[in-house]
Amino acid sequence: MFSPETHRPRTVTKKLSVIIPCFNEAQTLARCVSRVLAIADEELTLEIIIVDDASSDSSLQIARDLADKHSEIRVFSQPVNQGKGAALRTGFQQATGDYCAVQDADLEYDPRDLKQLLQPMRDGHADVVFGSRFLFTGCHRVLYFWHSMGNRFLTFLSNMFTDLNLTDMETCYKVFKREIIQKIDIQENRFGFEPEIVAKVADMRLRVYEMGISYHGRTYDEGKKIGIKDGFRALYCILHYNAHKAPIPMQFFIYLFIGGLSALFNLGVFLILHAMGMATSWSAPIAFVLAAALNYWLCILLLFRHKAQWNGATEIILYVILVATIGMVDLWSTQFFINNGMGAAKAKITATLLGLVLNFAGRRMFIFPEKGRGSWIPQQNNKDPT
Repeated sequence: MFSPETHRPRTVTKKLSVIIPCFNEAQTLARCVSRVLAIADEELTLEIIIVDDASSDSSLQIARDLADKHSEIRVFSQPVNQGKGAALRTGFQQATGDYCAVQDADLEYDPRDLKQLLQPMRDGHADVVFGSRFLFTGCHRVLYFWHSMGNRFLTFLSNMFTDLNLTDMETCYKVFKREIIQKIDIQENRFGFEPEIVAKVADMRLRVYEMGISYHGRTYDEGKKIGIKDGFRALYCILHYNAHKAPIPMQFFIYLFIGGLSALFNLGVFLILHAMGMATSWSAPIAFVLAAALNYWLCILLLFRHKAQWNGATEIILYVILVATIGMVDLWSTQFFINNGMGAAKAKITATLLGLVLNFAGRRMFIFPEKGRGSWIPQQNNKDPT
């Protein structure tokens, strides 16, 4: 006989691994964990991974006491303080759930929001879901205006490079399918994790969703740790993890900045050496070589991926050959323009502009060529070593 009870859809239980990086959070850790434990139900089991980042207070002991009371909790400790990104790297490696979520050990974020963030993935629509503090669906503590503007600026800049339309790139609440986050090679040790992971998720062309969350921010007196130097690191990370795959015109614009700094450095070193009495035959080539070295360093720091195609030695040799070739082209083209009636200043400016284009093309196509999208996934130990 037909019974509706026997034909109801089966409840599919999923497991969420919640990674809690912890550094000197003795005042809030136990309450945070209690709130996370409370979101478990018949459809969602939990694995809580607390990674203590060499706390100097009683955070580690509190974490171990919690693990003794709750089988869902596992505790790992870093031997030295490395930062949030390093703690998350450890936590993601240890995760066994269907999904992974980041939960700060303070009380700024409400774990009840995690269940909402999971839904697009459980419905089969998303691979990654971010919680946004700027999509006002919950309550928000009113805090620092300029801190908020800084977050919005960094999100805007990140969106320019990733072609995502996020509203809160710096959010803590990022939820991933476990197999995806465990494929990504995380390199940032501190708060640079946020722009880094957004860049790599965008590069993999994953299905990204965003949902509003509540936010109960802390003041610096209450223990907030992120500072202005982390903002500058975020700028660096946005460039470093995105610029190598940005559209060519944007890459050329960044290279103009690098080339301009190198040219000013070249001029400054030359003038200093010349003022010290060094002959031009020595001061000019020394300044040129040092500027070329700076240009190379800035290229791999901000624009191109170091060892993207070649090993370090081959890359440097090719770079030296390129610089020497462009130097000869610069000399030949300057002489050519002068011999054809162009003034010396105009000839040199024209040759310099030609050199900039050739320099960029040579670096982009021969020295630092890309292997294609999704290259942040480690394959045969192929990592960006910067």
